[in-house]
Amino acid sequence: MPTSGGERGCAQCSILSPPARSRENRTMPGAGDRGKAPARWLGTGLLGLVLLPVTLSLEVSVGKATDIYAVNGTEILLPCTFSSCFGFEDLHFRWTYNSSDAFRVLIEGTVKNEKSDPKVTLKDDDRITLVGSTKEKMNNISIVLRDLEFSDTGKYTCHVKNPKENNLQHHATIFLQVVDRLEEVDNTVTLIILAVVGGVIGLLILILLIKKLIIFILKKTREKKKECLVSSSGNDNTENGLPGSKAEEKPPSKV
Repeated sequence: MPTSGGERGCAQCSILSPPARSRENRTMPGAGDRGKAPARWLGTGLLGLVLLPVTLSLEVSVGKATDIYAVNGTEILLPCTFSSCFGFEDLHFRWTYNSSDAFRVLIEGTVKNEKSDPKVTLKDDDRITLVGSTKEKMNNISIVLRDLEFSDTGKYTCHVKNPKENNLQHHATIFLQVVDRLEEVDNTVTLIILAVVGGVIGLLILILLIKKLIIFILKKTREKKKECLVSSSGNDNTENGLPGSKAEEKPPSKV
């Protein structure tokens, strides 16, 4: 009997065990899914931290006018400024020239830090002068090109590389067109439009002033008429002996 009872007990254990394990198998994936959600959020947050420096990193600008015209034989300023939210150390910059049949590195240089002015390390053309400065946080690495020639027409690109940002690079381009003379812009149409608009505005202001003047005159006229009516009504009552007038007043009778 004990043996049979033990066998029955083992049989019961063997019967009950599989459902228990199956329940564990059913609940464990749910717990795993709940654990994956924070992991996904954590991964997204880490990705954002990685991408944040990229969005707030090195910027290079040559101004709003990317197409510049200059007269042959004159000089032209090619502007370029840079900025970095993380600062810079041993920043490297260069200007390149690119046309349909030529490519040249015009000038190269470095900027040690925010308190140092740009220093030229290579210059390909003596007509080029660096006019950059880091004073007042301008971070200016502009150049002046003198004695312009028609062959100077082309693209001028300002390149900047910042080792402090894992050698992140950025650039901006200006297109220079050297011409015989600058064409005068005909502003006749613009002047006509401005004259018409100014005339219409002036006419509207004049109409408003005339309207206010007329309203003021009518108001004063009404006030004068009211005064005349009041004064004339008092005089008529006195002369005709109407009730309330002075002519109707009688001395008190003596008893």
